[in-house]
Amino acid sequence: MPAANTCPVCDRPATGEHHPFCSQGCRDRDLIQWLDGNRAIPGPPAEETED
Repeated sequence: MPAANTCPVCDRPATGEHHPFCSQGCRDRDLIQWLDGNRAIPGPPAEETED
């Protein structure tokens, strides 16, 4: 896990404007990983619902 003041994507120093990331590019990369389902918060399985 990266240090508190480093970007979680590339480990460069985080900036105030983009905290906790170092740049807009790393912010966008992180968002894309979440939207693609490559990142998730661990927890119990979601309940399946029938339509």
